[in-house]
Amino acid sequence: MEWRCRGITWTGGAPGLRWQGGKVSPLSYGQPLAFRAVGERRCPGARGNPCPLDAVVPGRATGGRCPECARLDRAHSVAADTFLDDPRPYRVYLAWFGPGMTKVGITAEARGEARLLEQGAITFSWLGRGPLMAARRTEEVLRQALGVPDRVAYERKRAARHALPSAPDRAGEVEALHRRAAAVGGWTETLEPLEFAPRDHVEAFGLDGLPPLAGTVSELVDGGVVSGRLLAAAGPDVHLLDPAGRCLALDTRLMGGWVLQSAGKGGEGEEGGEFSVPVAPVIAADPESAQGELF
Repeated sequence: MEWRCRGITWTGGAPGLRWQGGKVSPLSYGQPLAFRAVGERRCPGARGNPCPLDAVVPGRATGGRCPECARLDRAHSVAADTFLDDPRPYRVYLAWFGPGMTKVGITAEARGEARLLEQGAITFSWLGRGPLMAARRTEEVLRQALGVPDRVAYERKRAARHALPSAPDRAGEVEALHRRAAAVGGWTETLEPLEFAPRDHVEAFGLDGLPPLAGTVSELVDGGVVSGRLLAAAGPDVHLLDPAGRCLALDTRLMGGWVLQSAGKGGEGEEGGEFSVPVAPVIAADPESAQGELF
């Protein structure tokens, strides 16, 4: 039986790997991981439908879908403003990913904190709730008024996790943004404002004591092995301590579409032996740049 990966999921607030067919393998911090990519990376399809072409997709593509399935996936996306008649209530949130890295966004109320976990938000607070279009308008108004984006670059998120300020400092930055947002006029006429109530995901992500980031996996390749001990997971990323003692980040979106096989155990206490997929070094961030570099 082939085990074709579909990336990470945050079911019930905990990380797990999804597989074709719906099975989920829970991930536990501290556990050894050792797997080998096999064959070709195939498009997983979209919206629960298999790819009609069973198309091969590039190893470095984080989307992991062929162009046709990518278009289908976006056709019903709230984020792309193409799915506008959803009758469910939505919530506007303020999320913090690191010093100077905040954003405003929306999510369906029924999803709870899942969207924040999927994005790797370290700390967040709800701001308001109401109909989809009112939430979308509020998001845009606040983005302009507060000078914050609706997206934060994954590279910056990853780097920030390894040197986090204290929980009060994290919450304080979100609280200050919440006060500024509440003072922006107009949006409370169509949305129910919600009081500031910070939620912190450091424990859920396993980020306490995370070593400095040494590199990120660029792609999986046929026969390439990933091995090490799982230290943390945040958003789509897992952070591993490899057999050489490096703390590496692997974006699990790069795993989607690959058949993965167990790589067994290494010797001399190593967890999985060799680590033989391409790794990109960490590029130091410009200390003069912060919110302005986000997109």
